[in-house]
Amino acid sequence: MDRDALRALQAPLKQQYVDDPDAAVVTLRSEGALGEGITCSVETGRALAVAGLHPATGGDGTTLCSGDMLLQALTACAGVTLASVATSLQLAVTGRVVAEGDLDFRGTLAVDREAPVGFREIRLRFELDSDATDEELDTLQRLTERYCVVYQTLAGSPALEVTRSRADAG
Repeated sequence: MDRDALRALQAPLKQQYVDDPDAAVVTLRSEGALGEGITCSVETGRALAVAGLHPATGGDGTTLCSGDMLLQALTACAGVTLASVATSLQLAVTGRVVAEGDLDFRGTLAVDREAPVGFREIRLRFELDSDATDEELDTLQRLTERYCVVYQTLAGSPALEVTRSRADAG
């Protein structure tokens, strides 16, 4: 896809969101079913993903770790955003996106109450091949960070709400 095709695709959406800002607010949803053992099955829209314990918490490595899935979501979002921004800037770019995160499993296993639960650090790296100048690549990175939904969500720590209800008994 080139810049003009991308702009043509997005122009009516952008105009709709200018005319009706509420139309731009979309609620995304994910649902999982508790499974056998310590697993949760999640529909991805393309396949069923079964998440379970990471080997560092007793898992056998046959199920997906939700921490890995979080990094994969960041990688995918950053990659798509980078490709979109590069298209808009008319920059030819290939390469890889790598996300790494450090977890201290003492926290999630309640071994040490002072150890954090969750990632203490996440690193996102773009390994790019391009004829673009360093200044153009700096702009590409800055705009990718600015418009990547998953990156901005992690960086901004959104308000979270957790509720509980009983499933229907019948």
